[in-house]
Amino acid sequence: MVKSMTAYARKEVKVPWGSIVIELRSVNHRFLEMGIRLPDELRSLEMTIRNQVKAKLHRGKLDLSIRLKIQPGEVSQVSYNHELAEQLAKTLHEIDKLIYNAAPVNAVDVLGWPGIMDNQMIEPETIKQALLPLLDSVLDELLENKKREGQALAQMIVQRSNEMCDIIQNVKDKIPELLQFQRQRLEEKLQTLKADMDTNRLEQEMVYIIHKADIAEEIDRLETHLNEIDRTMEYDEAIGRRLDFLMQELNREANTLGSKSISIMTTQASVDMKVLIEQMREQIQNIE
Repeated sequence: MVKSMTAYARKEVKVPWGSIVIELRSVNHRFLEMGIRLPDELRSLEMTIRNQVKAKLHRGKLDLSIRLKIQPGEVSQVSYNHELAEQLAKTLHEIDKLIYNAAPVNAVDVLGWPGIMDNQMIEPETIKQALLPLLDSVLDELLENKKREGQALAQMIVQRSNEMCDIIQNVKDKIPELLQFQRQRLEEKLQTLKADMDTNRLEQEMVYIIHKADIAEEIDRLETHLNEIDRTMEYDEAIGRRLDFLMQELNREANTLGSKSISIMTTQASVDMKVLIEQMREQIQNIE
């Protein structure tokens, strides 16, 4: 199954104490890389979250954002970090002595300092019970979007692969004719040299030249690689790297075909195939 690395998903769940919002954005990357933004209350769950993501995603750069919205009505009293507030007030007082005409800092400013307000009014385990099923659900949505994008990529790759098959079949049909033409041309060019060359040596040279111009092996390998692409597209796993490797192999054989070219037709076939390979390779960079 072809999956794109580019996708987006967002979900929100309502709970008795508020709500949780999870947002996922995935783009191309050679490996799986995660950038996770969490509220302080969820820092202890970061490794659990990473492992849950790794169980479903294999490649791509993922931006994961989680936001908590706690209902004020669920808070029975205002609580703050007294020790941190005391340290902050002392530090501000010392800094005031160093700054000329320092702007005043009031209690509201202090309460807004990160870590001052105690947000542990909702138990972490309570948040976890709602968070992890939601994360699982939004990952499934992301995967569905990846598959939908992947289907479009797969159609394009299959189309280009079929076009290459047509080119290869056309070249295969012409191989006997091309080799016969090459032999006749060599015989005509060497006709005037027969008097000065040994007949056996001349025949050996002709066999060597014709063998060098034989492109049957390259055609066979091109067909093998294209068949492998078809099989790979059906794998239920990450296939991007495998497809990228097959593109390298196809390009190598297309180059060899061009270097052995004995007619304008095979030269054009080589160029046309390399264009198609490059088009496929560009899209494969988006495949997980």
